[in-house]
Amino acid sequence: MRTYDFSPFARSAIGFERLFDLLNAQVAETPDNFPPYDIVRTGEDTFRISVALAGFAASEIAVTAKPNLLVVTGRKAAPEGGQHYIYQGVSNRSFERRFNLADYIVVEGAAFENGMLHIDLVRHVPEAMKPRRIDIVSSAPPREDKRLEGAKAA
Repeated sequence: MRTYDFSPFARSAIGFERLFDLLNAQVAETPDNFPPYDIVRTGEDTFRISVALAGFAASEIAVTAKPNLLVVTGRKAAPEGGQHYIYQGVSNRSFERRFNLADYIVVEGAAFENGMLHIDLVRHVPEAMKPRRIDIVSSAPPREDKRLEGAKAA
């Protein structure tokens, strides 16, 4: 298992431990490309995950949203005993695909049509977390510059 040393970043990045752990976990995983998927940014704060699920029915697919994690699972029903494939190009295996989500990303909805599962995601940042301008107030009255007064008199 290969991991990276993020300690130089950790010196000045506070609260990013989860991100560093996720990066190390992604490196350690063996790549499994089934089922194929696309992730598309559809707006400033909206995203869509499209998963190609040829041969699956909507009843065989489950989409589960957990905090910072989206899990898509597919469980194929057992094939009927009378079928004998000469060639089977359409995958008939079960799967579990996990997507790590950033903070405040929520699942808006999911739709299944023509063998494609579309999952819409939205970033809902609470008002308290959005940037806001802080007014600066001065408790002491402004000082007059003595040099400026001398220059005016001359």
